[in-house]
Amino acid sequence: MASMAAGPDHLFNLRNSFYLGAYQAAINNSEIPNLSQEDIVERDCLVHRSYIALGSYQLVINEIDEAAATPLQAVKLLAMYLSSPENKESTIASLREWLADPTAGSNATVRLIAGTIFMHEEDYSEALKHTHSGGTMDLHALNVQIFIKMHRSDYAEKQLRVMQQFDEDHTLTQLASAWLNLAVDAKDPETLANLVVCSIHVGKPSPRYLSQLKLSHPEHVLVKRAASAEDNLERALQSFA
Repeated sequence: MASMAAGPDHLFNLRNSFYLGAYQAAINNSEIPNLSQEDIVERDCLVHRSYIALGSYQLVINEIDEAAATPLQAVKLLAMYLSSPENKESTIASLREWLADPTAGSNATVRLIAGTIFMHEEDYSEALKHTHSGGTMDLHALNVQIFIKMHRSDYAEKQLRVMQQFDEDHTLTQLASAWLNLAVDAKDPETLANLVVCSIHVGKPSPRYLSQLKLSHPEHVLVKRAASAEDNLERALQSFA
């Protein structure tokens, strides 16, 4: 997991492959020499999270045994949660037991997995309970995602600023910035429709708003009315031709 401490980063390329969605590349290039024990655990977490992203839940469940380190156990819980929606309550109960343990509950990967699972559950306040304090770039990036889902771009922007202050060029900082821009630029159809109507009423019709509405919401009633009006005008003009 992307720590917010300085030092040589032997997992830089592997981590970037994972962040950018190149999951198979992350798996294929995971044999990295001279790793510390801590790096080995993180490497294995990234590899298994890549398998999860590819939908290979059972492989992860089978490969991570009870003797594995706490972060790997948390990754296994995520695989179990995603593989068996019908058994998710027991998986969440297990997760809550982990979170209640002072040592396990403070582990960054456990917190990240908890945030991910509760975000899937749309229980955003519970997710933030475990992620809000940050500590890693991964947790701050997850906070951005949670706040966007809550339609709180103001809080998402605060998290992004924390990430930018630490490392503006970090892959997760760049991704979080893109997520936020997409969330802010994704125009609500009713807002666009209101802008079209208002601009007409004040005598300053704006084709830009109607064009945006046509592109993003072609089935909107205002788009259909505009198209109908254009058709009627075209027919009227042809009758005079």
